[in-house]
Amino acid sequence: MYIVINGGGKIGEYLAARMLEKGNEVAIIEQNRTTADRLSSTLSGPVLVIGGDGCLSHFQEDAGIRQADVFVSTTGKDDANLVSCEIATRVFNVPRCIARVNSPKNLRIFREVGIECVSSTTLIAHIIEEDALLGGISVLSSMSQGNIVLNEVTVPRMKHHDNDSGASLSSISFPEGIQLIAVSHADSVSNDMELVEEGTRIFPGDVVIVASYNDRVTDALSTLKQL
Repeated sequence: MYIVINGGGKIGEYLAARMLEKGNEVAIIEQNRTTADRLSSTLSGPVLVIGGDGCLSHFQEDAGIRQADVFVSTTGKDDANLVSCEIATRVFNVPRCIARVNSPKNLRIFREVGIECVSSTTLIAHIIEEDALLGGISVLSSMSQGNIVLNEVTVPRMKHHDNDSGASLSSISFPEGIQLIAVSHADSVSNDMELVEEGTRIFPGDVVIVASYNDRVTDALSTLKQL
């Protein structure tokens, strides 16, 4: 995969190094010239370091954003992470955008606009690695019990439904052996999970729990990706 990272601090550097170790290509956009120069000399592998502001589209373009499979913003400023991800998504149509969120009170804002957001560096790396295996949707955690797997998935922006109206469960045709069982809506103040019912609708940024047989995980994720 080709991964563009905004922010070359400790989190961005760690993430870049880990992704390079896994055989990915990486570009880092870092505003601080000294930090950018250091990254150029310390990171090894197919890596490009751009000195500039990742919130500006021309620096993203210099980093090869049009070819990116994933864009990650890891700066210490939530507003910068939000703006850079919005540009990557809406201007350059990057398939996956993941943002570090420093303040828990801002989680709801990111989810409402359909940006995947996490606070753990290792979890960001885990999401990207799972994405390579399971086909382009955010698998935040999984638990297995026998031959059944529970996947916690963030609903992406929809291709075939109106994003403001969402999709009703009755309009989603999951293959046999797959069932959506719970949802936490992005606009919920409490972020509590609720069991799905006949009239439940899901929206971009919602977190859903999908149960499936072990050999149907990819099918479940692909179905949500094609909404």
